[in-house]
Amino acid sequence: MTRAQRLTLVATILGSTIVFLDATVVSIALPAISRDLETGLAGQQWVVEAYLLALVSLLLVGGSLGDRFGRRRMFVFGLVGFGVTSVLCAIAPSSGFLIGARALQGIAGALLVPGSLAILAATFQGAARGKAVGTWTAWSGIATVIGPAGGGALVEALDWRAIFWINLPLIAATLYLTRSAMEESRDPEAARSVDFTGILLSAIGLAGPVFALIEQPRYGWGDPLVFVPLLVGLASFAAFLAWERHHSEPLLDLALFRIRNFAVANGATLATYAGLYGVLFFVGLYLQQALGYTPLEAGFATTPISAIMFVLSPRFGRLASGTGPRLPMTVGPITAGVGTLLMLRIGTGADYVTDVLPGLILFGLGLSATVAPLTATVLDSVEQRHAGVASGINNAVARVAGLMAIAVLGALIAAQFSSTLDDRLAGTQLSAGAGATVEHAREAVLAPTRTGNLSAEERDVVEPAVADAAESGFHLGLIVGGVLMILGGITAGIGIRNPERPGPTRAAPLAATAGDCGHEAECLDLPEVEPVGAGVAH
Repeated sequence: MTRAQRLTLVATILGSTIVFLDATVVSIALPAISRDLETGLAGQQWVVEAYLLALVSLLLVGGSLGDRFGRRRMFVFGLVGFGVTSVLCAIAPSSGFLIGARALQGIAGALLVPGSLAILAATFQGAARGKAVGTWTAWSGIATVIGPAGGGALVEALDWRAIFWINLPLIAATLYLTRSAMEESRDPEAARSVDFTGILLSAIGLAGPVFALIEQPRYGWGDPLVFVPLLVGLASFAAFLAWERHHSEPLLDLALFRIRNFAVANGATLATYAGLYGVLFFVGLYLQQALGYTPLEAGFATTPISAIMFVLSPRFGRLASGTGPRLPMTVGPITAGVGTLLMLRIGTGADYVTDVLPGLILFGLGLSATVAPLTATVLDSVEQRHAGVASGINNAVARVAGLMAIAVLGALIAAQFSSTLDDRLAGTQLSAGAGATVEHAREAVLAPTRTGNLSAEERDVVEPAVADAAESGFHLGLIVGGVLMILGGITAGIGIRNPERPGPTRAAPLAATAGDCGHEAECLDLPEVEPVGAGVAH
């Protein structure tokens, strides 16, 4: 590997890491953002969802723009755009401003992730290309899963705005490496037009249901503000799939889904990552807002998951290379799902060591067994020339899963919260002030109740009722998230086929898989790492 190739690989890893970190590190800062900008659960969801929605909607088109106009050029545009929007997020004076800035940040991120893969495909050839893609996947995933601890430290030491300011030196370093070592490349056979119809249909198809699910607790299903976006979104997504099926230059190559392992692995990704994103999003909120953890404590509370994955992912990757991916991809998500259900021990007054940690450990063990074989299966199932496209699609699927999971689980938790609160307060006569406090609690689900203006007698009634409602809603979210991950394991167990083992005289494949890259010293002069998943988020 030449020096220019090595620096190019580092630049693409850094560029993608910035995008993946911002998808996760913000979650740990949400309680602080909520207090500062005075927003409830819906606002907290939108801070995350606006970013994911813009990222997912344009993720598939980001690579094609680079193919046409220059991959290095679009990568630089993405870095500069991400820097500018990070500043906008850092200075946001209101929740609405922050949500808008996060959407713009997601658009910039959509140029970085697929652009990184396309640049690697153009920079490396043959076996080196497969190893480079595997190394990129590994380090991007590891950087993602350690995000909450770093974010918690920044929020605790400074404030929530620091999580956006920290992007600037990372972007500056990446720009320096890009200008120093990265060569420009284009695809002479790239599509000469952009599928704007596909972009529009996919964006509406995702935005409509997400908007409806987030706003439903406030307005109800019968409100046109909820059911109209839901129906329009579902119809648009169906139209998007039909359009892509017949379009000559589609954003989403549906033909790849005719490959059994590719289709099944992405189905398992959808279920498993829905549980992963949703569970960790609400665990972080509950630990801080209901149990009183500081941002640093909440960030380090889930660090055992990162440590377990860092240590065990290479071992599970080697195990999968011997047994085939079917066994770990089945047992892993089921184990993570069981770990999630074990977190039902988390409630008011929960002890970290006895009630929180056991579920997190089992959750981390399950993810360690899942993500490396899943990434390798996605890449192994397609021809080498489609490795970047396959990884891009799997990244998009994982983020769609997170996008929908946060919205769906948020709606379920809010509904369960209201139902339990009504049951606990049934027949109780409340003053006007206490009634207003209860209504505020419905909007700020899982957040601490403001009861300072109530009498001691009313506080003794309202505070336990709200705490019980928050615990009930949180537990329902855990149950749904755990079941989703178990379904992901069942999907893999039924559908994944282990590849045939080559005989002793059969030629070795031209490209190393993502699972093999962690064992190859020539991948890059970096510590040995096994892929940790297609943009796994913590």
